[in-house]
Amino acid sequence: MEIANVTVRHPTARLLIFAKAPVAGRVKTRLAAAYGRGGAALRYRQLLRHTLATVAQARVAPVELWVAPGRAHPWLAARAREQGMPLRVQVRGDLGQRMHRALQWTLRVAPFAVLIGGDCAALTPWQLQRAFDRLAEGADVVVGPAEDGGYVLVGLRRPQPLLFQALPWGGPQVMAATRKRLRRLGLKWVELPLSFDIDRPADLVRLQRQSATTFGIGAAATYPTLAAAAGG
Repeated sequence: MEIANVTVRHPTARLLIFAKAPVAGRVKTRLAAAYGRGGAALRYRQLLRHTLATVAQARVAPVELWVAPGRAHPWLAARAREQGMPLRVQVRGDLGQRMHRALQWTLRVAPFAVLIGGDCAALTPWQLQRAFDRLAEGADVVVGPAEDGGYVLVGLRRPQPLLFQALPWGGPQVMAATRKRLRRLGLKWVELPLSFDIDRPADLVRLQRQSATTFGIGAAATYPTLAAAAGG
């Protein structure tokens, strides 16, 4: 099966990308101290482009762009058109509620699905492939832990509302609390290698170095927006 002219490994599954409207002052706020609110919004757009490049290389499943607070922002609509992705709107609520509802809706028509953040650009094509392959092999849940104590990826075979309820979103205990919840629910889960979020200028430099390995020598030239972000 081909989606946007690309053959994918798991054509009946889905990859969901959560993205915010790239409005100054509302995205990547921890980068604003170094780059200003407008600079932080620019870097959010660059990170989303980089994530889309990673997804394109991974070729794991049909991709959907889930946006907030609505579908009206023209930049996000343009990215969806470019990539041939459906554009869907996240429900209101905290992060857990929004993730659960998106996965619940998708799993009505797909045997399994993976959700990532649009700015989780440190994820590699191999990690995405591993996540989908483990779900295809029968894991109930796949999670990608982050160095800050959260996670950058979650994948399910069936809806798990209790997995997302009353967790300390945005804090350093999210992954630890998720592990406890997984044990309590008796679910079989797989964890990917530790990844990192992009919250500081040093993280952008680290991402640029990783990308030179992931995409090959000259990645900064291939993905000039990433090079610009890392260089400030």
